[in-house]
Amino acid sequence: MARKKNKAVEASEIVQEKKPRKIVAGPIRDKERTKRRLIATVGKVLQKYTYAGLTITNIAKESGLNPKLIYLYFGNLDGLIEEYILEKDFWAGKLKTQIIEFAENPKPINAQDTNDLFQLQFDSFLKDKSMQRIIHWEMGVKNKLLRKIAEDREEVGKSALDVIAAQFEDTDVDIQATLAVILGGIYYLTLHAKNNGSTVSGIDINEDEGRERIEKTIERLIFRDFEDAKKKKTSKGKK
Repeated sequence: MARKKNKAVEASEIVQEKKPRKIVAGPIRDKERTKRRLIATVGKVLQKYTYAGLTITNIAKESGLNPKLIYLYFGNLDGLIEEYILEKDFWAGKLKTQIIEFAENPKPINAQDTNDLFQLQFDSFLKDKSMQRIIHWEMGVKNKLLRKIAEDREEVGKSALDVIAAQFEDTDVDIQATLAVILGGIYYLTLHAKNNGSTVSGIDINEDEGRERIEKTIERLIFRDFEDAKKKKTSKGKK
C-alpha cells in the first residue's frame, strides 16, 4: 500500500515538472506588431493621400491606433517615415545586401554583375508604387528628412560604384557617368509612365515591347563601357 502511495506521489511530481506553456503574446510581441502596423500604414496613407497627407492624424486614423504610439516607438513622425522609407528603398536594402556579399567574397564586379544590379533596380522601381511616390516626393519637396535619406542612399550607391569604378582606372571611360544616366533614366521613364501613362521618345514602358527596349539599352551601355575599358587597357599594355 505504501509503495502505491509513493508511486502516486512520484507521478504527481512528474506532472508538476511539465514545462510552462510558451507565452504567445506579451509586451515585446505587441510592441513589434504595433510598429509593423504603423509602418505599413505609412504606405497606405502615401497611396491614398500622397506625401502631403502623411500626418500623425491620418496615420493614427488609418491604423486605428493611438497617435501617442508613434512618439513612443519612433520618437516622432519623421522617425516613422524614415523607418518606412528605409524598408522600401532599393539602394538601402537590396543593394546593401549585395555589397555585403561582395565584401565577404571579394571579386571584381563585372559587366554582367553591374547589368544584373541595374536591371533589378529597373524592375523593382517599375513595380513599387510606394517607392515611386517617395522618389517623386524627394524631387518636389525640400525636406531635411528626405535630404538625409537621399544622402544615405547616395552613400550606399557610392560604395558599389567605387568597386565597379576600380576596374576603369587608367582609362578615360567614365562608367559612373554612364550609370548615373541609366539610373536617372529609370526614374524619369518610370515616373512618367506610371503617373500619367505618357511615353518618352515614343517608348511606352507600360508595354512589354517598350520595357524590353529599355532593358536591352541598359545592357548595351554597360557592356559597351566595360568592353571599351578592356580594349584601352590592352592597347596601353602593348605600348
